Amino acid sequence: MLQSQSTNNMKVSLIKAFSDNYIWAISSDLGNKMALVDPGDAKVCIEFIEQQQLQLSTILITHHHPDHIGGIKQLLSYCQDRQWPVTVYGPENENIPHCDVALNESHRVNLPDLGLEFEVIDLPGHTLGHIAYLSEDNLFCGDTLFSGGCGRLFEGTPEQMLNSLEKLSALSERTHVYCAHEYTQANLNFALTVEPSNAELVHYYNQVLQKREQKIATIPSSIMLEKKINPFLRCATSSIMTSASEFSGDKVTDKLQAFTIIRGWKDNF
Repeated sequence: MLQSQSTNNMKVSLIKAFSDNYIWAISSDLGNKMALVDPGDAKVCIEFIEQQQLQLSTILITHHHPDHIGGIKQLLSYCQDRQWPVTVYGPENENIPHCDVALNESHRVNLPDLGLEFEVIDLPGHTLGHIAYLSEDNLFCGDTLFSGGCGRLFEGTPEQMLNSLEKLSALSERTHVYCAHEYTQANLNFALTVEPSNAELVHYYNQVLQKREQKIATIPSSIMLEKKINPFLRCATSSIMTSASEFSGDKVTDKLQAFTIIRGWKDNF
């Protein structure tokens, strides 16, 4: 269930949920307080809290889908029984149950118990109100950017999603990408169809195969890596435009057109 990674003051632990969800637990060296990102399943979170002897104080939500918010009510009840105060943060443009603080890109989330501050990033596309949380080169981006892929457009437009991905692509290349699903191998199968001559992509694919054979998570990724291998961050390149042209039968000359074509292609892949 548990894999951990530490950067500066932040310790990030992975909690597996459902078939392929990742819930992120954030703690620090300052004490036993912790935050959860998108806790869709309360049971596995409570098991983690008790195993690690931590106290939940914060819940960070990226968007309203049930596999991201489904555990909130039970977690709050669990904490109330122990007289633990918990603050729930979520996007202001979505209906998040039990949300205490509604956020948009103009806001920051300050968690003094953890010694951490998060920048909020608006990322419409997968849903209209989707947000991400960024702290210390650690990005918690829900279902917007995956390793080798991006979220489906359930509510937003291709233009919105491309703008959101470009916002993330502009972050420091050192940024660790903590997305919410283990979709990497399937994403890379598609990416290799779109860009088979990308040597970096082929190398990464072989690494991912080895990891998944051993049931090792492929997340976190990094912005540096994704810019090299993720077709949805590479729509301005000639290789992606050529592939989009060949797939669609039309001459593709701009990145939004390329993005729209390959996102539709992936939907039916």
